[in-house]
Amino acid sequence: MDYQYMDVRELLHKRADLQARLRLLPYDGSPEIKERGDAKYLYIRKRMAGKLTSTYVDRYSDELYEALLRYAREARELKKDIRHIEKRLAQLGYVSEGLPAKVILNIDFARANMKANIYDQAVLEGVATSFPQTEDIIDNGRVSGVSASDVQKILNLKHAWEFVIDYDVIAAKTDYYILCQIAKLVNEGFYLDGGRIRGVPVTIGGTTYIPPLPIELDVKEQIAAIIADKAEPIETAIRLCLYCMKTQIFNDGKKRAAVIFANHYLIGRAAGLLVIPEKDVSEFKRLLITYYEDRDNGEIIEFMKRKCWRKI
Repeated sequence: MDYQYMDVRELLHKRADLQARLRLLPYDGSPEIKERGDAKYLYIRKRMAGKLTSTYVDRYSDELYEALLRYAREARELKKDIRHIEKRLAQLGYVSEGLPAKVILNIDFARANMKANIYDQAVLEGVATSFPQTEDIIDNGRVSGVSASDVQKILNLKHAWEFVIDYDVIAAKTDYYILCQIAKLVNEGFYLDGGRIRGVPVTIGGTTYIPPLPIELDVKEQIAAIIADKAEPIETAIRLCLYCMKTQIFNDGKKRAAVIFANHYLIGRAAGLLVIPEKDVSEFKRLLITYYEDRDNGEIIEFMKRKCWRKI
């Protein structure tokens, strides 16, 4: 039974990842060329709710046509993989349960604020993009004047948020495995397996605190203990976030993964969002250092409740 549960959870993670990738494609459908006089135009043909639709894209060019063909091929492969996973889930006896209306509302709230959340997280990580540049990267996948690594970090944040607000993922238990999948997405393109627990020593700038090497069993138990404490959802989410940051579980992307992981818990309880606003980043980092060095008397938790909690 335990093996079946693990199989179902892994399949749900994979399906959510594939669905997030499908939603990230600029176009999903078959390219169609229409001629009007001497000019040619490109459309995307797609069946929606049993009705065939045709959506205008742009004037014809070989480059755009090839791109649309590539998107169509990728969409077909993703849908094929999703169908295969759903067939396997059915074989394992998995039945999707509906989410409470308040949780769905919180997911919509997270989706509506995703660009602002990603911008604030990028600022926390020192990514030097303006909000309009961040929007362009999220919408178009590129922008001039921004380094390739910063573009990748923002796209990874988008991918991780898309994953975590998937209905099946929100319905899943907040645990170590969800955290690892978030870290893997956040570190995509930078590490071969960005969701693997850290196995090398690290130091943190601005503090004498040196985090010990994390032990997987300890991390699992600490996450479970924080959740089992049954504090109010915002306090549990903050404690999860701070624990992951201080433990430095992964080689990179620790703060990014920690914040999104805390939001998985918070959204699943219809309790809003946890994001460190741009204007409060400096104060948050100062308090974080005192927390790392065990000089904190609860100030950072109260600070995050007042400044970082976005209620619906």
